Amino acid sequence: MLIQLSDIQRLYRSDEVETTALHDIHLSIDRGEFVAIMGPSGCGKSTLLNILATIDRPSGGVYRFGDRDLGRLPESELAIFRRTHLGYIFQSFNLIDELTIEENVELALIYRKLPRAERRIRVAAAMDRVGIGHRARHYPSQLSGGQQQRAAIARAIVGEPDLILADEPTGNLDTENGAQVMDILQTLNDEGATIVMVTHSPSHADLAKRRVDMLDGQIVISVRNAI
Repeated sequence: MLIQLSDIQRLYRSDEVETTALHDIHLSIDRGEFVAIMGPSGCGKSTLLNILATIDRPSGGVYRFGDRDLGRLPESELAIFRRTHLGYIFQSFNLIDELTIEENVELALIYRKLPRAERRIRVAAAMDRVGIGHRARHYPSQLSGGQQQRAAIARAIVGEPDLILADEPTGNLDTENGAQVMDILQTLNDEGATIVMVTHSPSHADLAKRRVDMLDGQIVISVRNAI
């Protein structure tokens, strides 16, 4: 078992109103799974992904990652945890325009205190895995949307994370490039990567090994796909 969420709650409070974003979330994810999270806008799926990423903290409940209770870690230790155990793929790519693709991918390793030579080897390998090694010296503006998302995937996997989190990774892509990104994610999963993906696409969710549907801040169904 890689992840165990038990009775996760997330409340947002203001002076006049209290909003429940997540309620009574119980979810287990095994190492090597590919889980797709679906649901209408506002159902809590992005909040759940942010909690998995330790970007947001739950208001209640327990988040265990392996044998660690992440709720007990201070922010300084969570920052180290994120750098060493998580890779994140954003819908909008989040590449830095002033850096080359190679430099963008290397950013994920800068705070790992790895020798520069080792960083370069890892960066080249990650870019080759997603088919953009030949674009290493280009800048994001010189790449298509599909190539930029491949660069974002390379950045997410270059640190060999235990968990890859993908927030609508095909949301800004056309059908062909979206299919290519899904092929890459499936290949990574076949090679052993654990992936949790938020998506609005039923066809892409069906390519995962398990689909989790959410509504009104709760998980309403979790079903294994026949793939």
